[in-house]
Amino acid sequence: MFAPTPLNLPKSQRRLLRLYSGLDEGRKDSLLAFAEFLAQQQENAETPDASATVEAQSPLDIPRPEEESVVAAMRRLTQTYPMIERDALLDRASSLMMAHMLQGRPAADVIDELETLFSQHYQHYLQQFSA
Repeated sequence: MFAPTPLNLPKSQRRLLRLYSGLDEGRKDSLLAFAEFLAQQQENAETPDASATVEAQSPLDIPRPEEESVVAAMRRLTQTYPMIERDALLDRASSLMMAHMLQGRPAADVIDELETLFSQHYQHYLQQFSA
């Protein structure tokens, strides 16, 4: 059952709260991680262009833990690769997260694909500096 929502919020925010309150804890965590991903993407879009720097940034060395959720992997990978433009990742990363949440794809498989996705985008990022 959905929890009541404050009436002074815009309709879209009330709807989001109703949907959120109907989710189990795992899906709530996934939704929050996705919202954080979108917020970080927006922040990066509003900052000056990172490609204006002279040298390419290296990824941070944040090792993958043995046990990791898809949500935690997204956080780790966005911290590992802060130089990657989030717009390029959004569609595929969202699809992978949804495949895990809604279709039950194993977390380890989704995380493997997320790591590959981030690595590929990092390689594309590096190509900007070799020209």
